[in-house]
Amino acid sequence: EVGPDEIVSRALAGAIKARLGRREQVLVLLNRRGYSTSVFCRQCGATLECPSCSVSLVVHGRGRAVCHYCNYARAVPRACQTCGGVFLELLGYGTERVEAELRAMFPAARVARLDRDTARRKGAVPELLGRFGSGDLDVLVGTQMIAKGHDFPRVTLVGVISADVGLGLADFRSAERTFQLLTQVVGRAGRGTVAGEAIVQTVFPGHYSIELACTQDYGAFFERELTFRRAMRYPPAVALINGVVRAASDRDAMAAAGELAE
Repeated sequence: EVGPDEIVSRALAGAIKARLGRREQVLVLLNRRGYSTSVFCRQCGATLECPSCSVSLVVHGRGRAVCHYCNYARAVPRACQTCGGVFLELLGYGTERVEAELRAMFPAARVARLDRDTARRKGAVPELLGRFGSGDLDVLVGTQMIAKGHDFPRVTLVGVISADVGLGLADFRSAERTFQLLTQVVGRAGRGTVAGEAIVQTVFPGHYSIELACTQDYGAFFERELTFRRAMRYPPAVALINGVVRAASDRDAMAAAGELAE
């Protein structure tokens, strides 16, 4: 509603401002870490990929591009590795970018981030959650790590950025996991004496996993998801076996996988 480059919608920004004015707390969820999700060449269209996994490298702070599968890392190049063009653009965003945006929008607010990157230091998670629980922080941005099991009575607003991020994954459980994550994080708001509110940003507001998570209607979601699973012959309608084959070459791996399938 405020342009394609905006991460925090007008509705969510206004709600955060109101909570800060009342000294209440806010949780902001984006289930994707990093600063930008890809490095894109505007000259030839190539993206910076992991040499082992063939997936886009995610940009993290200080110009590091990281593979979230194998942890391969390198500096973000100054020019395209394919065509040599210098018109490189950072696309998409993760929790690092959301944290930076909120700090810029609300400079007086005490903002922190909880994801796998910030959790690496020993004792970092209980320390951060302790500070938030005691009221030393106003806004906590994070991945699914902030969604489950925490009880913060001062939290009266939960904002979800890109609620549909999990729906694009090639996984038959993507709708189930999206519904689960949203219902869990929405449940963090209003656990004290003050009523809570959740604002969910999505480009698919009509998708049943998001629509029914907002209304907390587990029964209706179960029926819709089961219909989909039966029609597509996915579990629990059938049983699937997932096998991982490792070999020195693609040819050996494919041959071994074929034998395993037979």
